[in-house]
Amino acid sequence: MADLAYTVPGLGADDSLRLVESLQDRLHAMNDLHLTLKHAHWNVTGPRFIAVHEMLDPQVEEVRGFTDDLAERIAQLGASPVGTPGRLVAERGWTDYTLGKADTQDHLRALDEVYTGIIASNRKAITLAGELDPLTEDILIEQTRGLEKFQWFMRAHLEGSQS
Repeated sequence: MADLAYTVPGLGADDSLRLVESLQDRLHAMNDLHLTLKHAHWNVTGPRFIAVHEMLDPQVEEVRGFTDDLAERIAQLGASPVGTPGRLVAERGWTDYTLGKADTQDHLRALDEVYTGIIASNRKAITLAGELDPLTEDILIEQTRGLEKFQWFMRAHLEGSQS
Protein backbone atom coordinates (compact mmCIF):
# COMPACT_ATOMS: atom_id res chain seq x y z
CA MET A 1 0.00 0.00 0.00
CA ALA A 2 1.18 3.51 -0.76
CA ASP A 3 2.30 5.98 1.88
CA LEU A 4 0.76 9.42 1.63
CA ALA A 5 2.76 12.55 2.29
CA TYR A 6 -0.56 14.48 2.30
CA THR A 7 -3.85 14.39 0.47
CA VAL A 8 -6.27 16.84 -1.08
CA PRO A 9 -8.37 18.97 1.28
CA GLY A 10 -11.64 17.36 2.30
CA LEU A 11 -10.53 13.80 1.55
CA GLY A 12 -9.29 11.56 4.35
CA ALA A 13 -6.15 9.47 4.13
CA ASP A 14 -8.00 6.13 4.02
CA ASP A 15 -10.19 7.24 1.12
CA SER A 16 -7.17 8.72 -0.66
CA LEU A 17 -5.32 5.41 -0.31
CA ARG A 18 -8.27 3.52 -1.81
CA LEU A 19 -8.33 5.95 -4.73
CA VAL A 20 -4.56 5.75 -5.20
CA GLU A 21 -4.69 1.95 -5.41
CA SER A 22 -7.47 2.12 -7.98
CA LEU A 23 -5.74 4.85 -9.98
CA GLN A 24 -2.42 2.98 -9.93
CA ASP A 25 -4.18 -0.03 -11.46
CA ARG A 26 -5.66 2.25 -14.12
CA LEU A 27 -2.22 3.80 -14.71
CA HIS A 28 -0.78 0.34 -15.32
CA ALA A 29 -3.69 -0.43 -17.68
CA MET A 30 -3.20 2.75 -19.71
CA ASN A 31 0.56 2.28 -19.94
CA ASP A 32 -0.02 -1.28 -21.12
CA LEU A 33 -2.72 -0.14 -23.56
CA HIS A 34 -0.68 2.54 -25.29
CA LEU A 35 2.20 0.10 -25.75
CA THR A 36 -0.17 -2.60 -27.01
CA LEU A 37 -1.78 -0.19 -29.48
CA LYS A 38 1.64 0.84 -30.79
CA HIS A 39 2.62 -2.82 -31.10
CA ALA A 40 -0.52 -3.51 -33.14
CA HIS A 41 0.15 -0.38 -35.23
CA TRP A 42 3.55 -1.83 -36.21
CA ASN A 43 2.23 -5.33 -36.87
CA VAL A 44 -1.05 -4.98 -38.78
CA THR A 45 -1.10 -6.41 -42.30
CA GLY A 46 -3.58 -6.98 -45.08
CA PRO A 47 -5.86 -4.99 -47.35
CA ARG A 48 -7.10 -2.69 -44.55
CA PHE A 49 -3.56 -1.99 -43.36
CA ILE A 50 -3.38 1.76 -43.94
CA ALA A 51 -6.81 2.53 -42.44
CA VAL A 52 -6.09 0.60 -39.24
CA HIS A 53 -2.42 1.62 -39.06
CA GLU A 54 -3.39 5.30 -39.20
CA MET A 55 -6.38 4.86 -36.87
CA LEU A 56 -4.18 3.52 -34.06
CA ASP A 57 -1.67 6.37 -33.68
CA PRO A 58 -4.21 8.95 -32.41
CA GLN A 59 -5.40 6.36 -29.91
CA VAL A 60 -1.83 5.83 -28.72
CA GLU A 61 -1.36 9.56 -28.20
CA GLU A 62 -4.64 10.05 -26.34
CA VAL A 63 -4.05 7.05 -24.08
CA ARG A 64 -0.54 8.37 -23.30
CA GLY A 65 -2.26 11.56 -22.20
CA PHE A 66 -4.54 9.50 -19.96
CA THR A 67 -1.48 8.09 -18.21
CA ASP A 68 -0.23 11.57 -17.41
CA ASP A 69 -3.60 12.62 -15.99
CA LEU A 70 -3.77 9.50 -13.82
CA ALA A 71 -0.20 9.88 -12.56
CA GLU A 72 -0.77 13.53 -11.73
CA ARG A 73 -3.96 12.70 -9.81
CA ILE A 74 -2.07 10.07 -7.81
CA ALA A 75 0.54 12.71 -6.97
CA GLN A 76 -2.17 15.23 -6.03
CA LEU A 77 -3.58 12.65 -3.61
CA GLY A 78 -0.15 12.55 -1.94
CA ALA A 79 1.25 9.29 -3.30
CA SER A 80 3.99 8.45 -5.77
CA PRO A 81 2.75 7.16 -9.15
CA VAL A 82 4.65 4.17 -10.50
CA GLY A 83 5.18 3.88 -14.24
CA THR A 84 7.97 1.33 -14.43
CA PRO A 85 7.63 -1.73 -16.68
CA GLY A 86 8.60 -4.19 -13.96
CA ARG A 87 5.90 -2.99 -11.58
CA LEU A 88 3.34 -2.95 -14.40
CA VAL A 89 4.04 -6.58 -15.25
CA ALA A 90 4.22 -7.65 -11.61
CA GLU A 91 0.98 -5.93 -10.60
CA ARG A 92 -1.27 -6.27 -13.62
CA GLY A 93 -4.19 -8.65 -13.50
CA TRP A 94 -4.32 -9.45 -17.22
CA THR A 95 -2.24 -11.40 -19.69
CA ASP A 96 0.07 -9.95 -22.29
CA TYR A 97 -1.13 -9.22 -25.83
CA THR A 98 -0.07 -12.21 -27.90
CA LEU A 99 -0.49 -11.23 -31.55
CA GLY A 100 2.54 -10.33 -33.61
CA LYS A 101 2.38 -9.72 -37.33
CA ALA A 102 -1.23 -10.48 -38.30
CA ASP A 103 -4.16 -9.38 -40.43
CA THR A 104 -5.84 -6.15 -39.39
CA GLN A 105 -9.08 -7.95 -38.55
CA ASP A 106 -7.27 -10.32 -36.19
CA HIS A 107 -5.68 -7.37 -34.41
CA LEU A 108 -8.98 -5.51 -34.26
CA ARG A 109 -10.73 -8.50 -32.69
CA ALA A 110 -7.94 -8.86 -30.14
CA LEU A 111 -7.90 -5.12 -29.40
CA ASP A 112 -11.68 -5.15 -29.02
CA GLU A 113 -11.21 -7.70 -26.21
CA VAL A 114 -8.48 -5.54 -24.66
CA TYR A 115 -10.77 -2.51 -24.71
CA THR A 116 -13.64 -4.54 -23.23
CA GLY A 117 -11.48 -5.50 -20.24
CA ILE A 118 -10.10 -2.02 -19.71
CA ILE A 119 -13.48 -0.34 -20.00
CA ALA A 120 -15.05 -2.80 -17.54
CA SER A 121 -12.24 -2.12 -15.05
CA ASN A 122 -12.55 1.62 -15.58
CA ARG A 123 -16.25 1.44 -14.81
CA LYS A 124 -15.45 -0.27 -11.49
CA ALA A 125 -12.95 2.48 -10.74
CA ILE A 126 -15.61 5.09 -11.62
CA THR A 127 -18.00 3.48 -9.12
CA LEU A 128 -15.38 3.64 -6.36
CA ALA A 129 -14.42 7.22 -7.20
CA GLY A 130 -18.11 8.18 -7.29
CA GLU A 131 -18.37 7.08 -3.66
CA LEU A 132 -15.25 8.98 -2.58
CA ASP A 133 -14.25 11.87 -4.83
CA PRO A 134 -16.14 13.53 -7.71
CA LEU A 135 -12.95 15.06 -9.14
CA THR A 136 -11.29 11.68 -9.59
CA GLU A 137 -14.58 10.28 -10.87
CA ASP A 138 -14.69 13.01 -13.52
CA ILE A 139 -11.21 12.10 -14.81
CA LEU A 140 -12.16 8.43 -15.09
CA ILE A 141 -15.50 9.17 -16.77
CA GLU A 142 -13.85 11.32 -19.41
CA GLN A 143 -11.16 8.73 -20.09
CA THR A 144 -13.71 5.93 -20.33
CA ARG A 145 -15.75 7.99 -22.78
CA GLY A 146 -12.65 8.18 -24.99
CA LEU A 147 -11.93 4.47 -24.66
CA GLU A 148 -15.50 3.60 -25.62
CA LYS A 149 -15.19 5.83 -28.68
CA PHE A 150 -12.00 4.04 -29.74
CA GLN A 151 -13.64 0.66 -29.23
CA TRP A 152 -16.53 1.82 -31.41
CA PHE A 153 -14.01 2.73 -34.15
CA MET A 154 -12.60 -0.79 -34.00
CA ARG A 155 -15.99 -2.43 -33.96
CA ALA A 156 -17.04 -0.41 -37.00
CA HIS A 157 -14.12 -1.97 -38.89
CA LEU A 158 -15.21 -5.42 -37.72
CA GLU A 159 -18.91 -5.08 -38.65
CA GLY A 160 -19.82 -7.12 -41.68
CA SER A 161 -16.24 -8.37 -41.97
CA GLN A 162 -15.79 -11.51 -44.01
CA SER A 163 -12.42 -12.32 -42.45
